[in-house]
Amino acid sequence: MSELVSFIKKNNFLIFLIFYTPVLVLAETIIDDYRKYDVTKTKFTLEKSAKDLSYPWALSFIDKTNIVITEKDGGLYKVDVLSGKKQKIKHNIPHIGYDGGGQGGLLDVYFNPLDGFIYFTYSHKSSKLTRTKQLSKKSSTAISRGRLIKNEIKDFEILLIAKPEFLENRHYGSRIAIKGDDLFVSFGERGQGIISQDPSKHPGSIIRIKTDGAIPQDNPHFIENKDWLPEIYVIGVRNPQGIAISPHDDELYFSSHGPRGGDHIGEVEFGSNYGWKDIAWGGREYYGLGIGDSPFKDKYKRPLISWVPSMGISSIQFYEGRAFPEWQGDLLVASLNGESLIRLDVENNEIVAKEIIFNDKIGRIRDFKIDYNGNIYLISDSPKSYLWKLSKIL
Repeated sequence: MSELVSFIKKNNFLIFLIFYTPVLVLAETIIDDYRKYDVTKTKFTLEKSAKDLSYPWALSFIDKTNIVITEKDGGLYKVDVLSGKKQKIKHNIPHIGYDGGGQGGLLDVYFNPLDGFIYFTYSHKSSKLTRTKQLSKKSSTAISRGRLIKNEIKDFEILLIAKPEFLENRHYGSRIAIKGDDLFVSFGERGQGIISQDPSKHPGSIIRIKTDGAIPQDNPHFIENKDWLPEIYVIGVRNPQGIAISPHDDELYFSSHGPRGGDHIGEVEFGSNYGWKDIAWGGREYYGLGIGDSPFKDKYKRPLISWVPSMGISSIQFYEGRAFPEWQGDLLVASLNGESLIRLDVENNEIVAKEIIFNDKIGRIRDFKIDYNGNIYLISDSPKSYLWKLSKIL
């Protein structure tokens, strides 16, 4: 018996792989390999709409033909998608700089037509001084808003800065969704792992506040989780970089990076815990060791689907538009590592089929949005990037 115990201890990761190799379905959670998906038979064109973008991170339509695009080093532009004309927008958002390394900077952007504000997430510079009177290099994810007036952001205000700050320049999360007057923002765990299980701290959570920064009195803190920060809605996430409202059930869904495997999509459910870093949804450490003794545990909320290996999941959107009626209501998923746009065929709120729309054409896809006609506009995370338009071949 002692020899068996010794073997198990020495070969824990091997045993993990044997029993948790990506296969079919684990208690309603699909573990999948995106590389095995068929390529779509739908015919489309992919063309450049605007050029000269440097590490763009997000885009948002402000009307039918104009979008706002952020760049990680602080560039903010209004682009006419019909002409490709690009206009620089002045702003004073206190983000950290970006020089091609790390993950922080000016990040998500979201125009809310209900109040006329543009919402931003970014890596907020620390205002603290070190013992040598130097400004600290620590940073936090922050959510802010302002109004676009004559190509300048006016009435700028910071709504929330995640605490605590960290030196690590990674895992900021930072996607925004607005539902009515509720503002949801995803906060990455900044590479701190198990901090995601500490609801007295922001990293590794999805927060819910009002669009004016007020805290909803029906958040988990006020109902059943007194030890949670008042603005926290979900915990146990790693680096969530996509969020979208489903037309099927009007609920929010998010995408999040696993480590080496375990990228996944889950529901933003009141008071839920996705388990990081006690579990890793089928993923493992970058240096090879397993994480936890099971890819999922019943005490945690389960994602709808998980991918092994990782695709480097980024933005997600449910398709609604006239250009591709056969995709209506389906979930589109962008990939960084796979340089792919993927379609998950959703029927009755279940994933029934998957396919690759395209890959290896425009680089690492960071974000995309769908216009009023159903055309898809995409940006890739590269120093010499473009705004791309995907449209139907008639």
